[in-house]
Amino acid sequence: MSVELNTELFIAKRIITQKGKNKRFSGSIVGIAVFGIALGLAVMIVAVAIVTGFKKEISGKVTGFASHIQLVNLDSNTSYETTPVNKSIAYLDEIKNIPGVRHVQQFAIKAGIIKTKENIQGAVLKGAGPDFEWEFIDRSIIEGEPLRINDSLRTNNVLISKATASMLQLELGDSFNMYFIQDPPRARRFTISGVYQTSLTQFDKLYIYADIKHIQRLNNWQSDQVSGFEIMLNDIRDAEDTAYRIRELAAYNLTGEGSNLKVIPIQEKYNQIFDWLNLQDMNVIIIIILMLVVAGFNMVSGLLILILERTNMIGILKGLGTRNASVRKIFLYQSGYLAFKGLLWGNIIGIALCLLQSTFHLISLDPESYYLDTVPVNLNFVHLLLLNGGTLLSTFIFLIIPSMIIARVSPEKAIRFN
Repeated sequence: MSVELNTELFIAKRIITQKGKNKRFSGSIVGIAVFGIALGLAVMIVAVAIVTGFKKEISGKVTGFASHIQLVNLDSNTSYETTPVNKSIAYLDEIKNIPGVRHVQQFAIKAGIIKTKENIQGAVLKGAGPDFEWEFIDRSIIEGEPLRINDSLRTNNVLISKATASMLQLELGDSFNMYFIQDPPRARRFTISGVYQTSLTQFDKLYIYADIKHIQRLNNWQSDQVSGFEIMLNDIRDAEDTAYRIRELAAYNLTGEGSNLKVIPIQEKYNQIFDWLNLQDMNVIIIIILMLVVAGFNMVSGLLILILERTNMIGILKGLGTRNASVRKIFLYQSGYLAFKGLLWGNIIGIALCLLQSTFHLISLDPESYYLDTVPVNLNFVHLLLLNGGTLLSTFIFLIIPSMIIARVSPEKAIRFN
């Protein structure tokens, strides 16, 4: 059985493995080209990992507080005084059966004022029922125990954030009075059973988690009345599409009071946060374009040096009748090897930097400005694959034009070139 020899690849391998004085001239230039690709890919990996990490962490925290979609009374406004809805709406089971819906839970909120001997602070009491999903809050508890609600007994225990506790000089186990401005004014005394911290300061300073039965009694609601429903999804990217499907259900179904319900996706409720996150995508696109251009120009300069160094060889091959396309392939194979070498080091450097940050949290942030206390990273195999493939493809596109210079090399002049 005969094996067809790839002559261009064979010659390219011999050039790559060759050592000696002939490579001193091009060694430094080629090294810079490889370094340029490695550095560019490493920067792209880190940039994409950080931005996707930001979006994942912050959106996860926002949805942890407010869910992906809220279903509330159409008469409710942007204040924290809500119009109640009956928790036994007819199409609730249909919502739970929508693909992508993970969990549906009831909730209630009410604004109040916490007053201690020396301090006063406004806050929102968020009432949770027995069906409340505590996974996000439980992960954020730094002191005390998780809060659990049952159908029968009302508990005075609450979860308070570290930020609120610090402002009010309260500690785990302390009790405080919370006053509610209504007619007539009312007050409740709560005991801190747990302290949580998410670093999402805007929300940490706002919410106190309590038994939903407190809010029902404060508002003179029945036991089957709540502020609304929170709908958790498997993927935040499905929020707007799922909200549209729920709106269709809400439009054709009235509540027991004869009104419609309002569907609010998280991107609409906190549009300023998600608009800020979407702006980060533009920064990443600019970084990727710049890095690809730099890597491409580095490889172009490296290829031109390789062609210049091997001008005699080009002349000999063309003098022997080798086609221009075949000679061009030799240098493209060689450039491909250098590109793969740059990609290898780029992946090693980029992934190592991300793992170091993820493990040791070397770079910290101000939670007041960035909603996080450390720079997050999100290493994703698909992102790595796309970055490597895009870098390799763009590099070869850059190399096609300079490789055509070989067609203009005269064999007679090339053989005499020194």
